[in-house]
Amino acid sequence: MKSLGYWLLLGLLRLLSALPYALVARAGNALGAALYKLPSHRRHVVLVNLRLCFPLKTEREREELALAHLQHVVRSYLERGFQWFGSLRTIERLVEMDSRIDLHDPHAPPTIFMGFHFVGIEVGCMLYSSRLPVAALYTRMSNTRVCELARRQRGRFGAAMIERSASAKQVVRLLRSGVPVMLAADMDHGTTGSVFAPLFGVPACTLTSVSRLAKLGGARVVPFVTEVLPAFRGYKLTIFDPLENFPTDSEALDACTMNAFLETQILRFPDQYYWVHRRFKHRPAGMPAVY
Repeated sequence: MKSLGYWLLLGLLRLLSALPYALVARAGNALGAALYKLPSHRRHVVLVNLRLCFPLKTEREREELALAHLQHVVRSYLERGFQWFGSLRTIERLVEMDSRIDLHDPHAPPTIFMGFHFVGIEVGCMLYSSRLPVAALYTRMSNTRVCELARRQRGRFGAAMIERSASAKQVVRLLRSGVPVMLAADMDHGTTGSVFAPLFGVPACTLTSVSRLAKLGGARVVPFVTEVLPAFRGYKLTIFDPLENFPTDSEALDACTMNAFLETQILRFPDQYYWVHRRFKHRPAGMPAVY
């Protein structure tokens, strides 16, 4: 059954890659709205996250935001079709890029591109990798075949895909050799290698890997965000200026800086952040579980 499920997934993604983007996006919106009406653990997680981060919103406002988010999430799953199997020309047509830094500067210092889990993160990374050399860290999935498929297709334009558990020395060697490294550090992967830093005033278990790798590799940290544009116009990848005074001698302070930047971006399009993740799964000692 697992093998059959894999081939069905593969066939569906290839089919979706051949359909018009707007049609797939509309289908994702409709399916997401239908699924939202069904009680589910994921909907519960979204609403808990929104209550924690936006306590001043009314319950109705949070419900509307949760609905819009689930529509974006389902859309992002269907849009994997053209992201993984569509042509480079299709991706270039759908994704615009705005960079505040010179991406072709031959004298640029080692660079960590720090991403965040907005629903469009994948397609932004793929566009960048089609234009410039980059290595990208990824987290292994439980399904081995799907994980290998994702790794292969995400790297099909030349990105070197490195498992997150790889040695820090490997990442540092890449940075020092001039290869930028893309990673995202805004998910709760447990308390090991993490500190608690506020996200909208809520203690969030935040990875310190960005800070540590920046120190070891002498790297600047450049945030990037991919947003879904309205009216089915595609996406926009924005590469920001490097974080100022980062890293410092304090991993806790660096985590606060990362989360503060993330807050500014969530407020721009709150329905696109990955609220289905249990961002507050781990809690400081003495604080009750929220999910």
